[in-house]
Amino acid sequence: MEGPFKYIREGNGKVSRVIRMGTRKSQLARIQTDSVAGRLKELYPDVHLEIGEDILPAIICMNSLYINLDIVVHSLKDLPTSLPPGFTIGAILQRENPHDAVVLHPKNAALTLDSLPEKSVIGTSSLRRAAQLKKRFPQLEFENIRGNLNTRLKKLDEKDDYAAIILAAAGLKRMGWESRISQILGPEDCMYAVGQGALAVEVRAQDKDILEMVSVLHHPDTVLRCISERAFLKQLEGGCSVPVAVHTEVKGSMLYLTGAVYSLDGADCLKDTMQTVVEIDNKVSESAQECEHVGVTANSVSSSALEAAEKLGMDLANALLNKGAKDILTTARTLNDAR
Repeated sequence: MEGPFKYIREGNGKVSRVIRMGTRKSQLARIQTDSVAGRLKELYPDVHLEIGEDILPAIICMNSLYINLDIVVHSLKDLPTSLPPGFTIGAILQRENPHDAVVLHPKNAALTLDSLPEKSVIGTSSLRRAAQLKKRFPQLEFENIRGNLNTRLKKLDEKDDYAAIILAAAGLKRMGWESRISQILGPEDCMYAVGQGALAVEVRAQDKDILEMVSVLHHPDTVLRCISERAFLKQLEGGCSVPVAVHTEVKGSMLYLTGAVYSLDGADCLKDTMQTVVEIDNKVSESAQECEHVGVTANSVSSSALEAAEKLGMDLANALLNKGAKDILTTARTLNDAR
């Protein structure tokens, strides 16, 4: 059969489509992909899944490496607010703890960032974390640390370069390393990245069968929170090269979004909170079936709630831009590019 799809012929002569999932060759990427595959097998026991460990970029682009894949699972925070043409986020799963976690060097067990000795070096790969924590803990020093979770933990444990490192709590939990978490950083210490803690299922936008299949994985509260966050980031024209942080909550029919932008040293900050009404129900208009919101297609969530969440993010971004956020972001981006 022609086209980008793969089929198999079963013993009874029936021809069935194979759903091909791609993942990068990292332990966390495979764990995340396997978790989504497990959910799909529970929901669709007759589906044929293949998981290939292709070396995929964190951001999907249209090329021959993965053109024949049907599904790729990502950490949502790694996906841009505008996806390449032809792709969409077909599902956002229920969010794990989105906050950041402190992992201490074994010699500092039982301490916290507050109680670490002055001038202790904290490792983080995130401008967002460093900017907030420099402001909150000026007695500490913050240095860059690179690598996947395994690599960073090895650098922490086997050397004395760092008193602690900051990692996403969700990644540690998915890896089964919750015991390494010494402290969870609340929003008063460090707000999280857009989409942090949520898994995104990326599919081809025109593949309606796959889109419908994965849409049952959507978690409505998480979808609304993440759409507001992504709309906030997109309107700011932010990204990983500038410190932008968020905190969201759904309480009853209200969605609350706090967003902030920082200078690289954390000295300059603009922060605000807005809220909107989001009615989560099963009433989906026909037009919503083809409508994307910051790269997300959520057929199973009410269109009015999706629109309200996206507008909330845009409104909050505009409020900060009117207060001078663009100058802070431009300076931060320029300084970071010059490094």
